[in-house]
Amino acid sequence: MKANLIMKCKSLPVSVIALLALTSFSPLLAQDIPDMQGVLGHLSLQQVLRDALRLAAWLAPLALVFIPMEHFFAQRKGSFKNDAVLQNLSFYFINGLVPGLFLAVPLALVAYGSSLALPEHVPKSLAGWPVWMRVAIGLVVNEIGTYWGHRMMHSIPFLWRFHSIHHSPERLYFLTSTFAHPIDKIVLRVCGLAPVYLFGIASPFTPDGRAVSAMLLLVVYLWGFFIHSNLKWRFGPLEWIVATPGFHHWHHTKTDHRDRNFSPMLPAVDWMFGTFYLPERQWPAKYGIEEAMPSTLGGRLLHPFRELALFNSLARRPHIG
Repeated sequence: MKANLIMKCKSLPVSVIALLALTSFSPLLAQDIPDMQGVLGHLSLQQVLRDALRLAAWLAPLALVFIPMEHFFAQRKGSFKNDAVLQNLSFYFINGLVPGLFLAVPLALVAYGSSLALPEHVPKSLAGWPVWMRVAIGLVVNEIGTYWGHRMMHSIPFLWRFHSIHHSPERLYFLTSTFAHPIDKIVLRVCGLAPVYLFGIASPFTPDGRAVSAMLLLVVYLWGFFIHSNLKWRFGPLEWIVATPGFHHWHHTKTDHRDRNFSPMLPAVDWMFGTFYLPERQWPAKYGIEEAMPSTLGGRLLHPFRELALFNSLARRPHIG
């Protein structure tokens, strides 16, 4: 059993590289597929610039909402150095752009393949549902997929290399949500959205399908800033229904009760799979990870690749914070 696990872990770098190569060549595969031109249009330089401006526009209201709240209702007091703020802003833009560029076409191919494989009455039935209902179902499906993708990032050492960047900060605040390696974000988004497209709940090829995708991503995106925020508020029984800072901060603990609370929005998923932990009034004593992490942006981005050719470390369980 252990030997099989080691062999699977050793094959992961090749698998991830193959996935990234496939995402790079997928626009060529998609050129002759009907309705794909609209998806390919999202890869243009003009669209990337528009997306960057949209991210900048979103940053202003996020800062206006969270900075005052985190100042007056901070769970932990303190300030950030300028270089830490710049790194957080850099990751905010990197992860706002890179995953979408890599995944727009591959996820569209998943949706196209699903439309061919599903029985004809399934997409027709889904098309008759209200958008809000499809978004609600999509959130549940996305949540379960993301939960297992997230657990995989913690349990497979090679993937932990990427995810450890997100766990390395020793203080949490709202921008910690996007403080992550882009490959980490790509893997988690695939795990969450691919099932949504496979079941035909969302699609890039119809107006309603695109609306479902957009609303789903927006809700998950904004909620991520909230659960990472440095707020001491507790919400009583509501914390069993939706994820809160009190729930998610335990996922970032450095010392005790590690590997808990993987769900980004619905704690019930953690409860179902035995990873729920939420003491009534306690907060983690420390955040972060045990292993050393480069302090620069470039060093963090290159950190997961530092031993790519040396597979002997992949069989060791990492220290997870």
